[in-house]
Amino acid sequence: MPSLRLLHLFSLSATSNLPPILHKTSKVYNKLAAFRSLSTIYNSGHRKEARFSISIAISQSQTPSISVGSVKMGSVGSHGAVSYQSVVVMRHGERFDNLEPSWAATAARPWDPPLAEPGRQRALETGRRLRESLGFPIRRVFVSPFLRCLQTAVVLVQSLAAVEEGGGSTGDGVSVEPSEVKMSVEYGLCEMVNSKAIRPNVAPKDGNLRFDIAECESMLPAEIVDKNVERVYKEFPRWGETELQAGERYKHLIKDLADKYPTQNLLLITHGEGVKVAVSSLRKDAEINQVQYCGYVELRRPIFNKDQAFTFGEFDLLTPSDKTGVSYSLPPFHDSTNQTFP
Repeated sequence: MPSLRLLHLFSLSATSNLPPILHKTSKVYNKLAAFRSLSTIYNSGHRKEARFSISIAISQSQTPSISVGSVKMGSVGSHGAVSYQSVVVMRHGERFDNLEPSWAATAARPWDPPLAEPGRQRALETGRRLRESLGFPIRRVFVSPFLRCLQTAVVLVQSLAAVEEGGGSTGDGVSVEPSEVKMSVEYGLCEMVNSKAIRPNVAPKDGNLRFDIAECESMLPAEIVDKNVERVYKEFPRWGETELQAGERYKHLIKDLADKYPTQNLLLITHGEGVKVAVSSLRKDAEINQVQYCGYVELRRPIFNKDQAFTFGEFDLLTPSDKTGVSYSLPPFHDSTNQTFP
């Protein structure tokens, strides 16, 4: 039976001058449409098994709903059947060059550092936390082409698909089912392409960061990469975009991806600025204080399906400040109706 291997978790070709710990890989095997991890995660010595469940939940309006397929189905009203789509927007884990500043001096791609070991550990922990708390399945994962984001995505999906030793439930949430999840690289989720986000001393002189989709996809598990996806951004953004332009890029991309897949819940792995925009687009008077590594927010909106035609409600920001590694403050008497994407 074919195996599902986490290919190039820490790519040798992209990080040839890294310490040995960053060259280790993990294996995950596909069995009867389930997902069983038969490998150890580094030296833990524990086996992880996938678990899959259906989560029953109560919406904010107290209408009972059940997770069927991808989104939570609710009642049928004048606008048709209503379901709820969730989008989780997350920052990558710790980057290696922040821990080893000398790494960039000899790196082939100093503007594209890999994930550090603390970042890998944080991604594992975040995956476990999501698995226990989300309450809905993730069906599509979109990733920035930067190496630290690709590596965060691989570790996170592996963690989402696992249970604790002994096979017992670790919470009431829903785990990712890798036999059904699809992962894609999206240029629009990339870092701000300017000297504020990419240090001038490491940026290429011609401004060409040289990202190749096929090369990025080779870092991901081959069996879950969606090679047929139509990307929102066909090309990598040009060097020199302003902070405002990057903000508009993130804002429109979140909505465009959600609109393309209205019956699926999404996980977007991006950079700190992308998470900030996810908050500020819905809380326009919010002051974002901090986005920690692997910090994330959850957005949710109603989807109305009448006669096979979808209409979309407004997104709402469900994540309170300081609960998931994202800290923001609101002025007194905040108007919570000020929530919309373009």
